[in-house]
Amino acid sequence: MLYPWALRAFHGAAATEGLTLVAGAWLAVAFALPLSCLALALSRAGQRSVATRRLAFAGLAAPPLFVLTGVLAGLLHSPVKDVWPWSVLWIGLGLATALGKSAGTEHEPRSWPRLRVAHGVAAVLILLFVAFHLFNHLTGLLGPDAHARLMKLGRVVYRSPFVEPVLMILFLLQVLGGLAMAWRWSARPLDVARAIQVGSGAYLAAFILTHMNSAFVSARMVHHIQTDWAWATGAPDGLLRDAWNIRLVPHYALGAFFVVAHLVCGLRQVLLAHGVRRELVNGLWGAGLAGAAALSAAITAGLCGLRL
Repeated sequence: MLYPWALRAFHGAAATEGLTLVAGAWLAVAFALPLSCLALALSRAGQRSVATRRLAFAGLAAPPLFVLTGVLAGLLHSPVKDVWPWSVLWIGLGLATALGKSAGTEHEPRSWPRLRVAHGVAAVLILLFVAFHLFNHLTGLLGPDAHARLMKLGRVVYRSPFVEPVLMILFLLQVLGGLAMAWRWSARPLDVARAIQVGSGAYLAAFILTHMNSAFVSARMVHHIQTDWAWATGAPDGLLRDAWNIRLVPHYALGAFFVVAHLVCGLRQVLLAHGVRRELVNGLWGAGLAGAAALSAAITAGLCGLRL
């Protein structure tokens, strides 16, 4: 609930001379609020209650969900600022969780092996696009022109009449299958690695739906604008100086982190299932998460204006 208010506080401090450190602190709070939901899922309350655990995973997805709220409010020309329905919704969800009956947590979730295999196969197919997309955003550190040149080459393939619809279908299937598995897995207490896997999946489901709505519906169908570097970075105001655009900073940063983190968590499960030593697997997993954080920081810095 508090996430958009931290962003508003950042914008107020950033617009005031001499409050740069205060603005930075508020931005850190905005990042910490959704991430703290992972701690809630792993806490005693989260371990005891299925509803609390699932609410925590929904809270982790606050950045893309708040972007979706803002885009939908704009499409509907809502006279009410998006922070108000957002706050009312989360207060309602919190009260419902607190007052509702605690569901049991001891049953073993169904494994759905075919769904897991299909989810993994689709992920491999999507991985080529995701890897290119992340690398393309990294070139933003070299400037908009470098980003545009590489994107133009990539779009010859992924915007072709055959590939683009297939990609959209694959992403939607990943969302549906991933949410089904997350719902099942969240029915029992989770360890840290599994909580990150389920939580990152919930975040990515919200991110994919939000990104599709923003790019295909709002930008391309309604407003007829190019989804290029200027669109992604909120030009001409940029991401850091505009009251609406600031919500895109955690949205992008955590999106880049969680897409890699989710893949790393999935790889961890595969390696363990094939008998690889747990110590080695956990070391690779930790290195993968660190790499995801570094990649996210670099991409976000480029989107915010850093140039090499």
